[in-house]
Amino acid sequence: MATTDDKTIVQNYFNAEGFDRWRRIYGGGEVNKVQLDIREGHQQTVDTVLSWFRADDNLEGRSICDAGCGVGSLSIPLAQMGAQVSGSDISAKMVGEAEDRAKQALGDANLPAFSVQDLEALSGQYDTVVCLDVLIHYPQEKAAEMIQHLSSLATNRVILSFAPKTLAYTLLKKVGDFFPGPSKATRAYLHREEDVIAALQKAGWQVERKGMTKTSFYFSRLLEAKRLPEGAVAPVSNADSQSAALAWISFALIAGLAVLAFWRIS
Repeated sequence: MATTDDKTIVQNYFNAEGFDRWRRIYGGGEVNKVQLDIREGHQQTVDTVLSWFRADDNLEGRSICDAGCGVGSLSIPLAQMGAQVSGSDISAKMVGEAEDRAKQALGDANLPAFSVQDLEALSGQYDTVVCLDVLIHYPQEKAAEMIQHLSSLATNRVILSFAPKTLAYTLLKKVGDFFPGPSKATRAYLHREEDVIAALQKAGWQVERKGMTKTSFYFSRLLEAKRLPEGAVAPVSNADSQSAALAWISFALIAGLAVLAFWRIS
């Protein structure tokens, strides 16, 4: 499938049945056990990013681009912490939901500026660019291009999350491919951590912090990168070695029985 088709499918999905499904997952309403697990996993990723900003204690007034903001799960708390936030999403419905939630949480004070845009269309300059749980919609060659583009928008820091391509998670995905369901409406791409780091280094960044969220149905690798000093060379990464991947086999065997539910979120 062409990348353009992937993007169109994602846009259509999140403007239709996908919007209602993921609005429930990212909200506070009643959901099934699988959706609750994904909600909690995604929130853990958001909380990790917020904890990094709090630890640095210099967010007030800084410009943040939340690329692929969804319903504003990160944009809104960042605005509450004093950042100047620009949030964007490919789905007009997601952006509308984010605007409604921001007004409920913030009133008229320091509202994020939300817009309907895909990642390729983003422009401007920001202190920090954050892109959470979006690279899963991009094959590796396009993900590298997107990392390069997002990097060009940031002056100080880039924060990315992605579904890591390890032996265990690849096994989980392959098992899940045998059980196509009505909610499995978009392709899901896994990425090797070393490939993502290499793309960041090529763009002039060095990874400073890492995080990992793993629940029964949600797994996300989180990287924070900062600009390399002029003339500096980033160290070679040996992330995701084969021995580390093999350590996940036991997890894969246990979780494999639950894969059908993972791909049938309803």
